[in-house]
Amino acid sequence: MFICPLPMVNQTVSHFVFLGLTDNRSLELVLFAIFFIIYLLTLVGNLLIVVTVAWDQCLHTPMYFLLGNLSFLDICHSSVTAPKMLLDSFFRQKIISFGGCVAQFFFLHICASAEIFLLTIMAYDRCVAICYPLQYATLVNLKICAWLVGALWIGGIIHSLVQTFLTIHLPFCGPNVIDSFFCDIPSIMKLACADTYFTEVLLISNSGVISLLCFLALVSSYAVIFLSLRKQTAEGYRKAFSTCAAHLLVVVLFLGPCIFIYTRPTSSFTTEKMAAVFYTMVTPFLNPVIYTLRNKEVKNSMRKLWCRRKVFFMRKGVGQLALVENHSVKKEKTIQCNG
Repeated sequence: MFICPLPMVNQTVSHFVFLGLTDNRSLELVLFAIFFIIYLLTLVGNLLIVVTVAWDQCLHTPMYFLLGNLSFLDICHSSVTAPKMLLDSFFRQKIISFGGCVAQFFFLHICASAEIFLLTIMAYDRCVAICYPLQYATLVNLKICAWLVGALWIGGIIHSLVQTFLTIHLPFCGPNVIDSFFCDIPSIMKLACADTYFTEVLLISNSGVISLLCFLALVSSYAVIFLSLRKQTAEGYRKAFSTCAAHLLVVVLFLGPCIFIYTRPTSSFTTEKMAAVFYTMVTPFLNPVIYTLRNKEVKNSMRKLWCRRKVFFMRKGVGQLALVENHSVKKEKTIQCNG
Protein backbone atom coordinates (compact mmCIF):
# COMPACT_ATOMS: atom_id res chain seq x y z
CA MET A 1 0.00 0.00 0.00
CA PHE A 2 1.42 3.37 -0.97
CA ILE A 3 1.42 6.15 1.61
CA CYS A 4 1.78 9.67 0.23
CA PRO A 5 4.47 11.82 1.89
CA LEU A 6 2.09 14.76 2.41
CA PRO A 7 -1.71 15.14 2.32
CA MET A 8 -3.27 15.76 -1.10
CA VAL A 9 -4.93 19.10 -1.75
CA ASN A 10 -8.39 19.59 -3.34
CA GLN A 11 -8.68 15.98 -4.40
CA THR A 12 -12.17 14.93 -5.52
CA VAL A 13 -11.15 12.28 -8.05
CA SER A 14 -11.16 8.86 -6.37
CA HIS A 15 -10.10 6.82 -9.39
CA PHE A 16 -8.90 7.00 -12.99
CA VAL A 17 -10.08 5.12 -16.06
CA PHE A 18 -7.62 3.75 -18.65
CA LEU A 19 -8.60 3.64 -22.30
CA GLY A 20 -6.02 0.90 -22.85
CA LEU A 21 -4.17 0.07 -26.03
CA THR A 22 -7.18 -0.49 -28.30
CA ASP A 23 -10.98 -0.42 -28.44
CA ASN A 24 -11.10 -3.62 -30.51
CA ARG A 25 -11.98 -6.48 -28.15
CA SER A 26 -10.58 -9.23 -30.38
CA LEU A 27 -7.31 -7.36 -30.89
CA GLU A 28 -7.10 -6.73 -27.16
CA LEU A 29 -7.23 -10.47 -26.43
CA VAL A 30 -4.54 -11.12 -29.05
CA LEU A 31 -2.35 -8.44 -27.44
CA PHE A 32 -2.98 -10.04 -24.04
CA ALA A 33 -1.59 -13.35 -25.30
CA ILE A 34 1.46 -11.67 -26.84
CA PHE A 35 2.26 -9.51 -23.82
CA PHE A 36 1.62 -12.34 -21.37
CA ILE A 37 4.25 -14.45 -23.16
CA ILE A 38 6.67 -11.50 -23.28
CA TYR A 39 6.19 -10.77 -19.57
CA LEU A 40 6.61 -14.44 -18.64
CA LEU A 41 9.81 -14.71 -20.69
CA THR A 42 11.03 -11.44 -19.15
CA LEU A 43 10.62 -12.85 -15.64
CA VAL A 44 12.21 -16.20 -16.51
CA GLY A 45 15.12 -14.74 -18.52
CA ASN A 46 16.07 -12.04 -16.03
CA LEU A 47 15.57 -14.30 -13.00
CA LEU A 48 17.81 -16.90 -14.64
CA ILE A 49 20.58 -14.30 -15.00
CA VAL A 50 20.18 -13.19 -11.37
CA VAL A 51 20.36 -16.80 -10.12
CA THR A 52 23.31 -17.65 -12.41
CA VAL A 53 25.33 -14.62 -11.31
CA ALA A 54 24.59 -15.32 -7.63
CA TRP A 55 25.38 -19.06 -7.93
CA ASP A 56 28.58 -19.13 -10.02
CA GLN A 57 31.66 -17.94 -8.13
CA CYS A 58 33.37 -17.20 -11.45
CA LEU A 59 30.80 -14.48 -12.11
CA HIS A 60 31.37 -12.71 -8.79
CA THR A 61 33.04 -9.77 -10.54
CA PRO A 62 31.95 -6.12 -10.86
CA MET A 63 30.77 -6.54 -14.47
CA TYR A 64 28.45 -9.48 -13.72
CA PHE A 65 27.37 -8.01 -10.39
CA LEU A 66 26.09 -4.98 -12.32
CA LEU A 67 24.52 -7.24 -14.95
CA GLY A 68 22.65 -9.13 -12.23
CA ASN A 69 21.37 -5.85 -10.81
CA LEU A 70 20.24 -4.77 -14.29
CA SER A 71 18.22 -7.99 -14.62
CA PHE A 72 16.68 -7.44 -11.18
CA LEU A 73 15.75 -3.88 -12.19
CA ASP A 74 14.19 -5.14 -15.42
CA ILE A 75 12.01 -7.53 -13.41
CA CYS A 76 10.87 -4.66 -11.18
CA HIS A 77 10.41 -2.26 -14.09
CA SER A 78 8.18 -4.57 -16.13
CA SER A 79 6.24 -5.70 -13.04
CA VAL A 80 5.10 -2.15 -12.25
CA THR A 81 2.87 -1.92 -15.34
CA ALA A 82 2.52 -5.37 -16.98
CA PRO A 83 0.36 -7.23 -14.37
CA LYS A 84 -2.20 -4.42 -14.24
CA MET A 85 -2.31 -4.12 -18.03
CA LEU A 86 -2.77 -7.89 -18.45
CA LEU A 87 -5.52 -7.98 -15.82
CA ASP A 88 -7.34 -5.03 -17.43
CA SER A 89 -7.50 -6.93 -20.72
CA PHE A 90 -10.41 -8.95 -19.27
CA PHE A 91 -12.49 -5.88 -18.39
CA ARG A 92 -14.33 -3.37 -20.52
CA GLN A 93 -13.77 -0.61 -17.98
CA LYS A 94 -10.18 -0.38 -16.79
CA ILE A 95 -10.14 1.37 -13.42
CA ILE A 96 -7.32 2.23 -11.02
CA SER A 97 -7.69 4.02 -7.68
CA PHE A 98 -6.03 7.38 -7.09
CA GLY A 99 -3.62 5.80 -4.59
CA GLY A 100 -2.89 2.92 -6.96
CA CYS A 101 -2.15 5.37 -9.75
CA VAL A 102 0.23 7.34 -7.54
CA ALA A 103 1.95 4.11 -6.45
CA GLN A 104 2.33 3.04 -10.07
CA PHE A 105 4.12 6.15 -11.32
CA PHE A 106 6.08 6.39 -8.05
CA PHE A 107 7.65 2.94 -8.51
CA LEU A 108 7.90 3.40 -12.27
CA HIS A 109 10.10 6.46 -11.82
CA ILE A 110 12.22 4.71 -9.18
CA CYS A 111 12.96 1.84 -11.57
CA ALA A 112 13.47 4.08 -14.62
CA SER A 113 15.85 6.51 -12.91
CA ALA A 114 17.72 3.67 -11.14
CA GLU A 115 18.19 1.92 -14.50
CA ILE A 116 19.60 5.08 -16.09
CA PHE A 117 22.05 5.42 -13.18
CA LEU A 118 22.99 1.73 -13.48
CA LEU A 119 23.64 1.98 -17.23
CA THR A 120 25.91 4.95 -16.51
CA ILE A 121 27.83 2.95 -13.88
CA MET A 122 28.17 0.06 -16.34
CA ALA A 123 29.67 2.46 -18.90
CA TYR A 124 32.19 3.61 -16.27
CA ASP A 125 33.01 -0.04 -15.47
CA ARG A 126 33.71 -0.82 -19.15
CA CYS A 127 35.76 2.39 -19.51
CA VAL A 128 38.06 1.49 -16.62
CA ALA A 129 38.33 -2.18 -17.71
CA ILE A 130 39.38 -1.24 -21.27
CA CYS A 131 41.40 1.91 -20.72
CA TYR A 132 42.97 1.27 -17.30
CA PRO A 133 43.16 -2.54 -16.90
CA LEU A 134 46.05 -2.43 -14.41
CA GLN A 135 44.13 -0.09 -12.08
CA TYR A 136 40.80 -1.90 -12.55
CA ALA A 137 40.96 -3.86 -9.27
CA THR A 138 41.56 -0.62 -7.37
CA LEU A 139 39.11 1.67 -9.19
CA VAL A 140 36.31 -0.90 -9.59
CA ASN A 141 35.66 -3.79 -7.22
CA LEU A 142 32.66 -5.49 -5.66
CA LYS A 143 32.68 -3.25 -2.59
CA ILE A 144 32.69 -0.07 -4.69
CA CYS A 145 29.99 -1.51 -6.97
CA ALA A 146 27.82 -2.36 -3.96
CA TRP A 147 28.11 1.22 -2.72
CA LEU A 148 27.28 2.55 -6.20
CA VAL A 149 24.23 0.29 -6.49
CA GLY A 150 23.05 1.42 -3.06
CA ALA A 151 23.55 5.05 -4.13
CA LEU A 152 21.57 4.57 -7.36
CA TRP A 153 18.61 3.17 -5.43
CA ILE A 154 18.71 6.11 -3.04
CA GLY A 155 19.00 8.50 -5.99
CA GLY A 156 16.05 6.82 -7.73
CA ILE A 157 13.88 7.08 -4.61
CA ILE A 158 14.74 10.76 -4.09
CA HIS A 159 14.03 11.54 -7.74
CA SER A 160 10.69 9.73 -7.62
CA LEU A 161 9.70 11.39 -4.35
CA VAL A 162 10.28 14.82 -5.89
CA GLN A 163 8.23 13.90 -8.98
CA THR A 164 5.43 12.41 -6.87
CA PHE A 165 5.39 15.30 -4.39
CA LEU A 166 5.00 17.87 -7.17
CA THR A 167 2.26 15.88 -8.90
CA ILE A 168 -0.06 14.82 -6.07
CA HIS A 169 -0.42 18.38 -4.78
CA LEU A 170 -2.18 19.46 -7.94
CA PRO A 171 -5.99 19.65 -7.69
CA PHE A 172 -7.83 16.85 -9.52
CA CYS A 173 -11.52 17.71 -9.57
CA GLY A 174 -13.06 16.46 -12.79
CA PRO A 175 -11.61 14.58 -15.76
CA ASN A 176 -10.34 11.13 -14.85
CA VAL A 177 -9.84 9.36 -18.21
CA ILE A 178 -6.23 8.46 -19.14
CA ASP A 179 -5.60 7.56 -22.78
CA SER A 180 -2.95 4.99 -21.90
CA PHE A 181 -2.60 1.62 -20.16
CA PHE A 182 -0.69 2.83 -17.08
CA CYS A 183 -0.27 5.93 -14.91
CA ASP A 184 2.56 8.26 -15.74
CA ILE A 185 3.15 11.84 -14.71
CA PRO A 186 2.65 13.51 -18.14
CA SER A 187 -0.75 11.84 -18.57
CA ILE A 188 -1.80 12.73 -15.01
CA MET A 189 -0.74 16.37 -15.40
CA LYS A 190 -3.24 16.84 -18.24
CA LEU A 191 -6.10 16.04 -15.85
CA ALA A 192 -5.20 18.66 -13.22
CA CYS A 193 -7.75 21.44 -12.62
CA ALA A 194 -5.11 24.18 -12.43
CA ASP A 195 -2.32 25.82 -14.36
CA THR A 196 0.53 23.28 -14.36
CA TYR A 197 3.16 25.37 -16.14
CA PHE A 198 5.33 26.03 -13.08
CA THR A 199 5.02 22.41 -11.90
CA GLU A 200 5.96 21.13 -15.36
CA VAL A 201 9.05 23.34 -15.37
CA LEU A 202 10.13 21.92 -12.00
CA LEU A 203 9.47 18.34 -13.12
CA ILE A 204 11.35 18.78 -16.40
CA SER A 205 14.22 20.49 -14.57
CA ASN A 206 14.47 17.61 -12.12
CA SER A 207 14.45 14.97 -14.85
CA GLY A 208 16.55 17.11 -17.19
CA VAL A 209 19.44 17.51 -14.74
CA ILE A 210 19.58 13.76 -14.10
CA SER A 211 19.31 12.90 -17.78
CA LEU A 212 21.93 15.47 -18.80
CA LEU A 213 24.44 14.32 -16.18
CA CYS A 214 23.98 10.66 -17.09
CA PHE A 215 24.17 11.45 -20.81
CA LEU A 216 27.40 13.41 -20.38
CA ALA A 217 28.87 10.60 -18.27
CA LEU A 218 27.90 8.01 -20.92
CA VAL A 219 29.31 10.08 -23.79
CA SER A 220 32.53 10.79 -21.87
CA SER A 221 33.03 7.11 -21.02
CA TYR A 222 32.58 5.97 -24.60
CA ALA A 223 34.67 8.79 -26.00
CA VAL A 224 37.57 7.61 -23.82
CA ILE A 225 36.89 3.98 -24.81
CA PHE A 226 36.87 4.68 -28.55
CA LEU A 227 40.08 6.68 -28.29
CA SER A 228 41.69 3.85 -26.35
CA LEU A 229 40.56 1.17 -28.85
CA ARG A 230 42.99 2.53 -31.45
CA LYS A 231 45.86 1.20 -29.32
CA GLN A 232 44.31 -2.25 -28.78
CA THR A 233 45.32 -5.45 -30.57
CA ALA A 234 42.84 -7.09 -32.95
CA GLU A 235 41.71 -9.56 -30.27
CA GLY A 236 41.45 -6.83 -27.61
CA TYR A 237 39.51 -4.63 -30.01
CA ARG A 238 37.07 -7.45 -30.79
CA LYS A 239 36.41 -8.24 -27.10
CA ALA A 240 36.05 -4.60 -26.13
CA PHE A 241 33.76 -3.83 -29.06
CA SER A 242 31.58 -6.88 -28.31
CA THR A 243 31.08 -5.85 -24.68
CA CYS A 244 30.50 -2.18 -25.49
CA ALA A 245 28.11 -2.98 -28.36
CA ALA A 246 25.80 -4.94 -26.02
CA HIS A 247 25.75 -2.11 -23.48
CA LEU A 248 25.24 0.57 -26.14
CA LEU A 249 22.33 -1.36 -27.63
CA VAL A 250 20.66 -1.59 -24.21
CA VAL A 251 21.19 2.16 -23.65
CA VAL A 252 19.62 3.02 -27.02
CA LEU A 253 16.67 0.64 -26.48
CA PHE A 254 15.97 2.13 -23.05
CA LEU A 255 16.64 5.83 -23.58
CA GLY A 256 15.26 6.06 -27.13
CA PRO A 257 11.59 5.48 -26.25
CA CYS A 258 11.93 7.59 -23.07
CA ILE A 259 13.23 10.57 -25.05
CA PHE A 260 10.47 10.08 -27.62
CA ILE A 261 7.74 10.09 -24.96
CA TYR A 262 8.96 12.85 -22.66
CA THR A 263 10.39 15.39 -25.10
CA ARG A 264 7.81 15.62 -27.90
CA PRO A 265 4.32 17.17 -28.04
CA THR A 266 1.54 14.73 -27.21
CA SER A 267 -0.13 14.74 -30.61
CA SER A 268 -0.22 11.07 -31.54
CA PHE A 269 -1.38 8.77 -28.75
CA THR A 270 -0.89 5.63 -30.85
CA THR A 271 2.83 6.19 -31.34
CA GLU A 272 3.22 7.19 -27.69
CA LYS A 273 1.52 3.98 -26.56
CA MET A 274 3.78 1.94 -28.82
CA ALA A 275 6.86 3.65 -27.38
CA ALA A 276 5.54 3.14 -23.83
CA VAL A 277 4.96 -0.56 -24.49
CA PHE A 278 8.46 -0.83 -25.88
CA TYR A 279 10.30 0.66 -22.91
CA THR A 280 8.10 -0.86 -20.18
CA MET A 281 7.79 -4.39 -21.59
CA VAL A 282 9.90 -5.08 -24.67
CA THR A 283 13.20 -3.58 -23.46
CA PRO A 284 13.25 -5.58 -20.16
CA PHE A 285 12.58 -8.69 -22.29
CA LEU A 286 15.40 -7.92 -24.76
CA ASN A 287 18.11 -7.07 -22.19
CA PRO A 288 18.80 -10.66 -21.06
CA VAL A 289 18.69 -11.82 -24.69
CA ILE A 290 21.28 -9.21 -25.72
CA TYR A 291 23.68 -9.95 -22.86
CA THR A 292 23.19 -13.72 -22.72
CA LEU A 293 23.54 -14.44 -26.44
CA ARG A 294 26.68 -12.31 -26.69
CA ASN A 295 28.37 -13.48 -23.51
CA LYS A 296 30.14 -16.86 -23.41
CA GLU A 297 30.79 -16.77 -19.66
CA VAL A 298 27.11 -16.34 -18.81
CA LYS A 299 26.07 -19.07 -21.26
CA ASN A 300 28.67 -21.48 -19.84
CA SER A 301 27.55 -20.74 -16.29
CA MET A 302 23.93 -21.37 -17.27
CA ARG A 303 24.93 -24.72 -18.78
CA LYS A 304 26.78 -25.68 -15.59
CA LEU A 305 23.77 -24.63 -13.50
CA TRP A 306 21.47 -26.74 -15.70
CA CYS A 307 23.79 -29.76 -15.51
CA ARG A 308 24.03 -29.43 -11.73
CA ARG A 309 20.23 -29.28 -11.52
CA LYS A 310 19.93 -32.49 -13.58
CA VAL A 311 22.52 -34.26 -11.40
CA PHE A 312 20.71 -33.12 -8.25
CA PHE A 313 17.37 -34.51 -9.41
CA MET A 314 19.01 -37.73 -10.65
CA ARG A 315 20.62 -38.26 -7.23
CA LYS A 316 17.36 -37.40 -5.55
CA GLY A 317 15.55 -39.94 -7.74
CA VAL A 318 18.15 -42.63 -7.02
CA GLY A 319 17.90 -41.89 -3.31
CA GLN A 320 14.11 -42.17 -3.35
CA LEU A 321 14.34 -45.42 -5.34
CA ALA A 322 16.76 -46.83 -2.74
CA LEU A 323 14.37 -45.86 0.06
CA VAL A 324 11.49 -47.59 -1.72
CA GLU A 325 13.59 -50.74 -2.25
CA ASN A 326 14.71 -50.79 1.40
CA HIS A 327 11.12 -50.35 2.50
CA SER A 328 10.02 -53.25 0.25
CA VAL A 329 12.77 -55.52 1.61
CA LYS A 330 11.82 -54.71 5.21
CA LYS A 331 8.17 -55.37 4.42
CA GLU A 332 8.98 -58.77 2.89
CA LYS A 333 11.10 -59.72 5.91
CA THR A 334 8.28 -58.71 8.25
CA ILE A 335 5.80 -60.87 6.30
CA GLN A 336 8.18 -63.83 6.38
CA CYS A 337 8.73 -63.50 10.15
CA ASN A 338 5.00 -63.23 10.80
CA GLY A 339 4.41 -66.24 8.54
